[in-house]
Amino acid sequence: MQLDDLYQQIILDHNKKRAGYGLNEGGFPSHQYNPTCGDEITLTVRLSDDGETITAFEWEGSGCSISQASASLMTSEATGMSVADFERFANGFREAMRSRGTIVLPEEEFGDLAALSGVSKFVARVKCAMLAWVAAEDSLLLTQESRN
Repeated sequence: MQLDDLYQQIILDHNKKRAGYGLNEGGFPSHQYNPTCGDEITLTVRLSDDGETITAFEWEGSGCSISQASASLMTSEATGMSVADFERFANGFREAMRSRGTIVLPEEEFGDLAALSGVSKFVARVKCAMLAWVAAEDSLLLTQESRN
């Protein structure tokens, strides 16, 4: 199996079996919509009691396999991270997505999210891959503001 085929299979698998899928009551959900293609997601970030660690991402959405797989992959890779580590992680993901194919996500750091590296070559699809990330950053900000 070629690397591109493996990456395509990871995206398809996460589109079908979505980690973190399903919203519970409470929290500070962020709803994001991509008017270009109609993808949408509502996502809540759950934090530890001390507010330092992400304990869960809960989300629901609809759209293309890239947007849905990105939310699932983010959930799989980033749950359990400190808030500071997640912010760095999200910035690295964003930088790669905006690189137009010049930055490949290192698998040793991003795990299966590396499967989305090729998306950056298709400008119209970058918003699809970023939708869950924007929602996560927004929900995280809302959650942190509520604690202050």
